[in-house]
Amino acid sequence: MIEPSVRQRVISLIRKEVVPSVGCTEPMAVALCAARAVEELGQRPQHIEARLSANILKNAMGVGIPGTGMIGLPIAIALGALIGKSCYQLEVLKDLTPEALEEAKLFLEKNCIEIRNAEDTAEKLYIEVIVTAADQAARAVIAGSHTHFTAVGRLSDRQAVSAPASPTAPQAAIQEEDSDEIALDFRLVYDFSTTAPLDEIRFIDETRRYNLQAAREALKGNYGHNLGKTIDRPLSKGIFGDSIFSHIISSTASACDARMGGAMIPVMSNSGSGNQGICATNPVVVYALENENTEEELIRALTLSHLTAIYIKQSLGKLSALCGCVVASIGSSVGITYLMGGDYQRCCWSVKNMIANLTGMICDGAKPSCSLKISSGVSTAVLSAVLSMEGKYVTSAEGIVEDCVDKSIRNLTAIGADGMGETDRMVLHIMTHKNC
Repeated sequence: MIEPSVRQRVISLIRKEVVPSVGCTEPMAVALCAARAVEELGQRPQHIEARLSANILKNAMGVGIPGTGMIGLPIAIALGALIGKSCYQLEVLKDLTPEALEEAKLFLEKNCIEIRNAEDTAEKLYIEVIVTAADQAARAVIAGSHTHFTAVGRLSDRQAVSAPASPTAPQAAIQEEDSDEIALDFRLVYDFSTTAPLDEIRFIDETRRYNLQAAREALKGNYGHNLGKTIDRPLSKGIFGDSIFSHIISSTASACDARMGGAMIPVMSNSGSGNQGICATNPVVVYALENENTEEELIRALTLSHLTAIYIKQSLGKLSALCGCVVASIGSSVGITYLMGGDYQRCCWSVKNMIANLTGMICDGAKPSCSLKISSGVSTAVLSAVLSMEGKYVTSAEGIVEDCVDKSIRNLTAIGADGMGETDRMVLHIMTHKNC
């Protein structure tokens, strides 16, 4: 049994990283930053300037904004500035009404929103919003994670936008809290998930309620590429069968379809990504329900899945060139392995099987076709779990896999965080120079 002080630190980490979100987290984080800057300004802005890191731009260019029928950053920024409340965090736009949407569209027609690449920062997750009205100006900065404000303040004049604002007391407290974040390894992840008192981790079951509901709501409309609905149709059942496997893919893809298609549906995110939250949740829940696992087994499997994704993200970073479904699918594979009766060794084998298969899948922004990548990840998750239960796994004689599961994970994250840097720059260049 893990000692109580360590358990509480792990629980605090899960509660910080697994939170509700409406819409894709990158445009919502920009809307959150705009809302906070306007709150500091204290009046309706006349001009908004947003300076964003390349990874934020990449993930916000082609995704639907909930409740608007529109895509991209301008409408998210306008709504954040006009009706957003920073206290809602990543649900910043949940007060959206048809009247507010029309007001935001009129605001866009004035061409008073300027969006630029923050080329002078090495931070992959960086959002700076400066709002002005008459001779007043205010600034807010988010960096490191999607809700982490590093600077909020008034500016003396419009020429002072380059001067750093001092963090307020709450932001300083957040920074101190982040520095005390517990460092995970896979043994700790597994032992915590499988031995922690059930009442201490029961809260993770909220991910089931949020993310399965998102999948159900998706079936009521036509979102994105309708991948989830397509897999559930008679023609696809003739190909994939009416099986646990097809149900896992359909449920996961449906929730992603709706989220990327701009449905006003909250999901439970993981490490700043709603798609990662969906991918770490729905495969595990669907398998557990159809395999008739117990409630306790499901709660422990969900904890294992989400905490595995959080662990990998600790060395990968919030945003990277590596598609987040790789990380979340590793989590769901481990969770499914546990539900199949797998022990620590077999969970390690599942991780190695996943790393041998999916490493190198690029992130080319948040968009409706993310459901295709998630389906690839989830399919591999199930395959890796089945192989591990048969005692089959990729060994250290092959590729980037090592005998130590933690070293294998570090190899994966080193490729995603460092090795694919030039790939990331090329992807953004292609995305911003397409003739469309």
